[in-house]
Amino acid sequence: MNIFVIIISIMVIAIVLLQAGKAEAASFSGASDSMFANRKERGGELFITRLTAFLGALFMIVCLILNYI
Repeated sequence: MNIFVIIISIMVIAIVLLQAGKAEAASFSGASDSMFANRKERGGELFITRLTAFLGALFMIVCLILNYI
């Protein structure tokens, strides 16, 4: 079961590193209104966001199960 936690944690790290930064277009030298604009995620970006949430929840559940075993 500990191997499973290690595999999930490596997957979470990899998927978080693949995500695009939410504030990529932010510049501190002028008009940074685009930083606070509503941005819709589509396609691959949406998939990566959902996969990150799923893997994070799975990691938390597995850790809680290991705690009670």
